[in-house]
Amino acid sequence: MAAQLDTLDIVVLAFLLVGTVAYFTKGSLWSKPKDPLSDSFGKLNGGMKAGRTRNIIEKMEESDKNFVIFYGSQTGTAEDYSSRLAKEGHARFGLKTMVADLEDYDFENLDVFPADKVAVFVLATYGEGEPTDNAVEFYEFIINEDVSFSEGNDDKPLSNLKYVTFGLGNNTYEHYNSMVRRVDAALTKLGAKRIGTAGEGDDGAGTMEEDFLAWKEPMWLALAQELGLEEREAVYEPAYAITERDDLDIEHNTVYLGEPNKSHLEGVSKGPYNAHNPFIAPITSSKELFAVKDRNCLHMEIDLTGSNVAYTTGDHVAIWPTNAGAEVDRFLEVFGLAQKRHTVIDVKGVDTTSKVPFPTPTTYDTVVRYQMEMCAPVSRQFISSLAPFAPTEETKEQMTKIGGDKDEFQDLIASRCLNIAQALQFIAPGLVWDSVPFSLLIEGINKIQPRYYSISSSSYVDKNIVSVTAVVESITIPGSRHILKGVTTNYLLALKQKQHGDPNPDPHGLTYQITGPRNKYDGIHVPVHIRHSNFKLPSDPSKPVIMVGPGTGVAPFRAFVQERAAHAAKGEKVGRTILFFGCRKASEDFLYQDEWKQYGETMGDSFSLVTAFSRDGPNKVYVQHRLEEYAEEVNRLLQQGAYFYVCGDAANMAREVNTTLSKLIAKERGLTLAQGEEIVKRMRTSNLYQEDVWS
Repeated sequence: MAAQLDTLDIVVLAFLLVGTVAYFTKGSLWSKPKDPLSDSFGKLNGGMKAGRTRNIIEKMEESDKNFVIFYGSQTGTAEDYSSRLAKEGHARFGLKTMVADLEDYDFENLDVFPADKVAVFVLATYGEGEPTDNAVEFYEFIINEDVSFSEGNDDKPLSNLKYVTFGLGNNTYEHYNSMVRRVDAALTKLGAKRIGTAGEGDDGAGTMEEDFLAWKEPMWLALAQELGLEEREAVYEPAYAITERDDLDIEHNTVYLGEPNKSHLEGVSKGPYNAHNPFIAPITSSKELFAVKDRNCLHMEIDLTGSNVAYTTGDHVAIWPTNAGAEVDRFLEVFGLAQKRHTVIDVKGVDTTSKVPFPTPTTYDTVVRYQMEMCAPVSRQFISSLAPFAPTEETKEQMTKIGGDKDEFQDLIASRCLNIAQALQFIAPGLVWDSVPFSLLIEGINKIQPRYYSISSSSYVDKNIVSVTAVVESITIPGSRHILKGVTTNYLLALKQKQHGDPNPDPHGLTYQITGPRNKYDGIHVPVHIRHSNFKLPSDPSKPVIMVGPGTGVAPFRAFVQERAAHAAKGEKVGRTILFFGCRKASEDFLYQDEWKQYGETMGDSFSLVTAFSRDGPNKVYVQHRLEEYAEEVNRLLQQGAYFYVCGDAANMAREVNTTLSKLIAKERGLTLAQGEEIVKRMRTSNLYQEDVWS
């Protein structure tokens, strides 16, 4: 017995020793090394480098900064606004600015943030009131009721912190700008002092850019008053040094021609595959879903075999696009770069805190084709920033006027949805803008972003095949010579045309370098990664579900029904499954018409498809009208615990469905409308009402 006690004592002491070491080393002695590919090339090229501090105060001191702009960004807009604030703060007021990715730093020491420095938070709200991927840790930390800082837990631990906030949101979503509102409230509660108003931009109203411009001027005045700043004449200072490399050409194996990182450049791509490191996936099949010649809707199947990339039904697939050749040529010609498009360049941050948004050495053509969001509508502020470099005095005056007058800008540029090259051709036909520094173009044009699509296949049925359902965008804008073309959907259409035997696909007059850099995408491949979603079926297939998905909003519901049909085929009990689908005409755009019949045969009476064809009769019929017709059954299923799903247009359809559901619940249960609305809110809170919507 004594020997057993001795042994027990030794075991206990050993556990105590291991626990003590773990506490003081934070597990670093045995932790798995972080895969270098999980960080973006940007962090290895002028931004956060391996071994650099996560202490923002230390970083600001060592780089002599007094004004840090943190961003929480999903599509790049918040990051762009942060960069613009940094440049403007330095140029106009002499502030020593830096831009910081929220996920690069820890925030336990905000309580000792120096009183002579300022922190700015530019925060986008993603999805249903959620933080962007790079802001999750910061958000969860700062709103925690038990948040703990480095110097203890006083009632007002952040009394030294001066801060500025701007939020990016969309009023078509229920939780409009909730990210910036919650963070602002948390900072204020903790004792921090906000300078100026908490700005909010509204993408839903199409006023994001003007909201930002209208907010920042009063903010600068408030900041100048708070800190005693004096404004000076702003002079452009490049953020990046561009060096043309005579010693390298495009044949050299160190030159990036569109590869996203070093492993892709070396031809040994490896996982983990994520938002910084795409998997080059084969498209195994593709087909047209519309039965009309003037519109296209694509169904494509992408194979993840061998990637170790896992998805679950309801997730999103990200497609990494490339710009159309016609627009690349236009851009290079407008800026006088066509003759040296294949010249190799190095791009380095002038400031140690500036990160280059793409890997180098590279070429002008590569940057424009693979890295710049150069087909996006141009901003008024960017028009103003280009004015000093105009090819003639007359053009300079015109650019200054357009950039300074929002009504003029709206009439001439914004209403036509012109990108930057199209805008300059419109303002100054035939002139070349070869005095514009290339650094200014990198700074003023966002990095091209992956486009996300609701996956229209079930991982339960096939874990390796991801389906995409996408309408190809080609929109005629009144008063414009240009047709607005979707960058990614036309790229996918070109891939589909190539797969179906067209040797030179040119959808809507566009051409794409579809074989990719150094032909690495040949054989019909596309760069992808998976983004996980909270839009999920109940784990129990016997639970009833109600789905509303007009147009391509039906994509995730094809996956849902496919999965429930597979359960039914195995003899499992599957709950009532109702899908409300709408389109223009049954003969034109009835997506997956034959498949629904097959699923119905498998699932029997448990499955119903309810259709709404808006242009097939004398009156326009939409999904919300059909939902109303089925009020009795919908209400009964909800009382049985049914899950209710909506996918598609946020601005109109999703709002109408929400309103209709509130009304039918109130009517069927003999309640007031306010009570019906409250029930729908509770459904949302308990995850019984889920949305996957966009605007």
